Amino acid sequence: MIRTFTSRSFLTGESHSPFDSLNLALHVGDDPDAVKENRARLSQRFDVPIQYMNQVHGADVRQIDKVIPDPTVDALITMTPGLGLAVMVADCIPLLIWDESQSVVAAVHVGRRGAINGIVANVIGQMRLLSSASLLAEIGPHICADCYVVGEEIATEFSAAHPNAVLRRDELTLDLSGALRGDLADMKVRVTNHHSCTVEDPLLYSYRRDGVTGRFAGVISLPPAQ
Repeated sequence: MIRTFTSRSFLTGESHSPFDSLNLALHVGDDPDAVKENRARLSQRFDVPIQYMNQVHGADVRQIDKVIPDPTVDALITMTPGLGLAVMVADCIPLLIWDESQSVVAAVHVGRRGAINGIVANVIGQMRLLSSASLLAEIGPHICADCYVVGEEIATEFSAAHPNAVLRRDELTLDLSGALRGDLADMKVRVTNHHSCTVEDPLLYSYRRDGVTGRFAGVISLPPAQ
């Protein structure tokens, strides 16, 4: 099974500053031809087609069995061997989910609004209709609780759904991954890994740090059919 997270330099890309070099997003102002070449190189690296999304911070999920025009959703599910799913981020959480029998996988965009609106529960619910095996998840690089400073209005909104994920220190901050880990634990999904902070790691794109920037991706795929 393929399960990975890219970075600016995961492969040599075609994007120039401030998107250098492996930007995978078409919506950030980068040269579209460079982005398409970057996507092609990533597909070639893993020898699988990769499906992307038009992510809108919603809670909609789409199950696919082949590459289609980028759907406007924030989560993809597939049972098709050798079909890659990508979630693009630059501070939000790229969440990858699979079952122990390796029959179904998902790529999920988890931001503040998605967490509030229940996108993870939507995905887990659909996956459990497709497989009875235990589910596992990997939380990819994202903005950490120390760096995710917010105002009172956002903190109040988020605390209504995740009261333990709002931290009141010198500044108000959100522990997005803490909220997600709590949700996954409640749904009996085991988290196998937890990655670094996008704001603190210069090899990762961060909208909060840089403003105009690219997007890296979490990619997951079932093994190709033999």
